[in-house]
Formats: sequence, C-alpha cells, structure tokens
Amino acid sequence: MKKPKWVVAKEQARKAAASETVWLFGLHAVRDALMNPKRHKVRLIVTLNAKDKLDEAIATAGIEAEIVDPRKFNAPLDPSSVHQGAALEVKPLEWGGLAENCIGQERPRVLMLDRVTDPHNVGAILRSAEVLGASAVIGTRHHSAPETGALAKTASGALERQPYLRVRNLADAIVELQNMGFVVLGLDGEAEETIETALQGRLDRPVALVLGAEGPGLRQKTKETVDQLVKIDAAGGFGSLNVSNAAAIALYASQQR
Repeated sequence: MKKPKWVVAKEQARKAAASETVWLFGLHAVRDALMNPKRHKVRLIVTLNAKDKLDEAIATAGIEAEIVDPRKFNAPLDPSSVHQGAALEVKPLEWGGLAENCIGQERPRVLMLDRVTDPHNVGAILRSAEVLGASAVIGTRHHSAPETGALAKTASGALERQPYLRVRNLADAIVELQNMGFVVLGLDGEAEETIETALQGRLDRPVALVLGAEGPGLRQKTKETVDQLVKIDAAGGFGSLNVSNAAAIALYASQQR
C-alpha cells in the first residue's frame, strides 16, 4: 500500500532534521561546545595555534582534531566568519519542551521572541538571559534565528547553557505558559503601562516577556494572546531600543521587587 504524500513528507522532514548539522566557529564558541557533554560533536577543524589553545577542551570531548594550514582553512564557513582557526561541526541541541524548561525555578522568567531573525540579536539575548537567570528563550521554528555559528559566537558560550526552544506556534506556546500560571507580557512602545506597574503585586508569579522584531514589532495575533501589553519606561521620545537591549532591560525590570 502506497503511503500518503503527507506521511512521506513528514518522514523526509524527520530524516532531514536528524542529519542536520551546524558549524560553530571561534575559540570561545568551539571551546564551550567541546566542553558541553550534551552536545553531539561531528568534526573539528583547527590550526595548530588554535589546537594548542583548545587542548584541554579537545581532550575532554574525546574528539580527534583535523589540523590544517591557516592559509587553507577548509571548514565550510562564510568567508567573513572570524573563526580564529577553529571550527566544530555539531548537531543542534535538544532542550525538550516548555514544561521541563520553564518551571521549577523560584520566580521563573522566560523570554519569547516573535519573528526575531537576526542571529546576532538572538545571540546577545541568550547571553543576557543566562546572566540574568532566565529559564529559557523561546522562538519559533520558522521566521526565527536557528542555531548558527554567528549566533553561537555572539552568545559567547550561552548557547551551550541557556535553553533556546523553538516552537511551532508562538501563540500556542503563550497559552501553554498561561496555563502553567505565567503572566505573559508583550513589549509594545505604544502601551500605556510599564513592566514595573503591570507586575505590581505579581512579582512572585512566573513571568514571560514577549518581544518582536525591530520595526514590525509584535504580530497582531501575539498582541491578542498575551495578558497585557507593556512598555519600557523611557526618559523621552528619542527612538527605540535594539531588541537585544530591550530584552535585557525588560528581564531585569521584571525581577525587581
């Protein structure tokens, strides 16, 4: 019996995902990935100089390094990538679902990204999320930045430690968090209330902060699904913040008693 087309397509997508790999580059990103026992490592390409700097991490990972001439660095990277003589092919990390990552901490805080596609912004957000103690950063499978070398380098190691979940539908994920008891706030420059005023008397609740891409901001469906739209208190009408800066400020503001 012939399989339906949708079954074949699903199987092909599953096989493609299983074979997907990412090239990380730069000494810091490669070292942190090598030291991460949860990260499946496939291939390591280094110059002799980079190998000397990564020797301890290479030994910990138990991977054999391919040593290449700096002038013939043959990892499949964008020519503009600042690789510092180190590139590591890996499988994307599997963090699991919302419940296992977003609850369990005292006063959990989560960042949700609505079509934030720039890997440098997402990398910076992951770094801030790790420093400020967020439980997870949540994006979407489509129209959001996937794991890439550029994202990992900007995250400065946070990609290996900070859960970065990519869900099928952001509105459904918002509802799932609401059902777990989260207060879900959407960042919107036109909102009337600030984060601090919206959370008065609710700081002990789990909180999720939803940020949109610079320019378009939050989609209408997202605005309709969150509990409330809020803004970052600003000194004046001098323009808007970069989304990664806004994420860090919003996360900090949501934690202040």
